[in-house]
Amino acid sequence: MLLAGDIGGTKTNLGIYSPDKGPREAVFEATFSSSQYPSLETLVSEFLSQVSIKIDRASFGVAGPVIGGQARITNLPWVIEDVQLRKTLHLKSVRLFNDLEAIANGVTLLEKNDLHALNEGVPIPGGTLAVIAPGTGLGEAFLMWDGERYLAYPSEGGHADFGPTNPLEIGLLRHLQKKMEHVSYESVCSGHGLPDIYAYLKESAYAEEQAWFAEQLATADDPTPLIVNAALNAERKCELCRTTLEIFISTLGAEAGNLALKVMATGGIYLGGGIPPRIISLLDEGTFMQCFTNKGRFSALVSQIPVHVILNPKTALIGAAFYGLELYYE
Repeated sequence: MLLAGDIGGTKTNLGIYSPDKGPREAVFEATFSSSQYPSLETLVSEFLSQVSIKIDRASFGVAGPVIGGQARITNLPWVIEDVQLRKTLHLKSVRLFNDLEAIANGVTLLEKNDLHALNEGVPIPGGTLAVIAPGTGLGEAFLMWDGERYLAYPSEGGHADFGPTNPLEIGLLRHLQKKMEHVSYESVCSGHGLPDIYAYLKESAYAEEQAWFAEQLATADDPTPLIVNAALNAERKCELCRTTLEIFISTLGAEAGNLALKVMATGGIYLGGGIPPRIISLLDEGTFMQCFTNKGRFSALVSQIPVHVILNPKTALIGAAFYGLELYYE
């Protein structure tokens, strides 16, 4: 029996899987708030205390780079070591890999109703696939065909230098440079980035802050969902929130196009993470694809690349289970 996990900065999804049922159907699963636990060992121990199933091994997709069997979670004070986990949890083996690598593995198992098309494109058989996932942070990964199957590879491309493409974004870059040493795409295109975009627009007097929204922000632990919900609210207009999402979408489109060029993702680009499924109505309006395809001499090539939003919130968990059941232990 396999314990698989999608270990995120905000939440952690865990599931127990058997070879008979495969990676799309868990025997038992649960979701936890990551920040409520001092370590992954503590969280997993609580999960296992809820079931009477003997676990042999584990595979965890974690939100951060994995080097030499050790991972430091990007948005949590956790340091995870595969050897320590194996000893603490009394397992035969533990495998750690990047959470975007987990999503990438899961992409190969998605069905039609797990996806929403932004651009049908013309996929090239065996062409490279790529994943870009804005959630708490911004993750990226890609898959390459080895002649028999797709193999997933991690990337920390979300931490590359942010490149503004219009005057409003240039102003945002200058604003963020006053606050932080390094401005990356994740600094803008993530759950952490949305409040900073909003603050920039407010401080630059782009539009007047709505009193009702200011009241909500004053008592909010996390302003990000408030900004997203207000931007999507057709009845109660919030220009600052709407423009915040527009900058987020244009930046996501530009960086997704950058990723497509860097790995020649002729098989398709997949948008993962928690934010894209919530803002599909705005992604469908066209700004995303305009920025995605705005690549000069390569615009025609990029316009042929299929682009899909991943709707299945368990894709990373499915990918972690797939890795544990069918790749690493085969």
